[in-house]
Amino acid sequence: MLAAHLASFILAAVAFSSADALHIRRDSTPMSLPFVRRVNATGVPSIIQHDQARAKALKANRAGAREFRRAPGPVFNVPATNQGVDYTTTVCAPTVQSVELLIDTGSSNTWVGAQSDNALQGGRTTGDTVSVKYGSGSFTGEEVFATVKFSNGITIANQSIGSASASQGFHGVDGILGIGPVDLTCGTLESDKSACIPTVTDNAFSQGLISTHVVGISFNPTTTIGSINGELTFGGVDTSKFTGTLNYVPITSTSPSSHYVGIDQSITYGTTDGTTVLPATSGITDTGTTLLLLATDAYNTYMNLTGAVPDKSTGLLSLTPAQFGNLQSLFFHIGNNTLEFTANAQAWPRALNSAINGKADLVYLVVADMGSPSGEGLDFIDGQTFLERFYHVYDIANSRVGFATTPFTYARTN
Repeated sequence: MLAAHLASFILAAVAFSSADALHIRRDSTPMSLPFVRRVNATGVPSIIQHDQARAKALKANRAGAREFRRAPGPVFNVPATNQGVDYTTTVCAPTVQSVELLIDTGSSNTWVGAQSDNALQGGRTTGDTVSVKYGSGSFTGEEVFATVKFSNGITIANQSIGSASASQGFHGVDGILGIGPVDLTCGTLESDKSACIPTVTDNAFSQGLISTHVVGISFNPTTTIGSINGELTFGGVDTSKFTGTLNYVPITSTSPSSHYVGIDQSITYGTTDGTTVLPATSGITDTGTTLLLLATDAYNTYMNLTGAVPDKSTGLLSLTPAQFGNLQSLFFHIGNNTLEFTANAQAWPRALNSAINGKADLVYLVVADMGSPSGEGLDFIDGQTFLERFYHVYDIANSRVGFATTPFTYARTN
């Protein structure tokens, strides 16, 4: 599913501390990892198709009980590289070279082997087959216990990971680092459809490598490909990455969003009490989705308000520079907090227009059609391009999600 974004990226873990998080272990501290964002220009016009396929799969995966489907401590910081459409991080496991894995809060299985020469040969076998089907990709393989080592040297022992024997839809990455809710792994093992697989975050916490059961995410906008400008924090929050107050909201109770890192929000255009684009509803925050996806009716409202038109060569909405000069902010109302998503934030980086087959004299927007109407329990996906403007925390212990502004919230990067 992450491969659906046509790019590989280096993921990183960022250390952070949460004073009020549950289950605090006083003998360990957060650990952070940097990561990379990249763009793969091949087939870029289908970014929307990939994101829509991912959204469809996310809904379908929780429509009923998940079933097995055979598919064809100390703080540590890991650097991440911005690749344009997604982020990756470097991970090592026994008998394989360093591999780049996609950072995904929308799935929770960690696996390697998308590139045939990186299949995991070592580790202690579980004797079980694992299979996961994503929006525009899948993998099947053997589930093994292995030692996972991050680029900063932090090591997680006895991590259950998949060693792919077959995969599709993953180009330029070796697999996924799944950091979403552990329940997303339930049903992915062939022998026991009720079994769940502890995530890397779960094991880092249980092994005392981190003191709190949380993960913080810092993405930054960029105008270049491959810049190491992101960070994941396991076990706390990195206060140097955000400004102001870190505000939390509970994971939404509305299904299927409740099964992911889901929240409730509404969106207005122009001012905090301006024209409603999306009434209060449920959706998810997702590092594995590139764009900001809105239910079709909300997308149509946004398109009418902005005067943007669909662009055939990129698949994105486009504006002339004059129209862009009149573009207003979107306001995301999340709990008691309002986040301003500026006109600049809504634009694809103009320096990277050529990477998506775009024209230099047009502005392309990152707000896109989810491909389904509102009222289905998952009416938006706040993807990577949204998260680049805010600090994002997934507090597993307390079943909540945190947001804060950053030095890049009002940046004119794009």
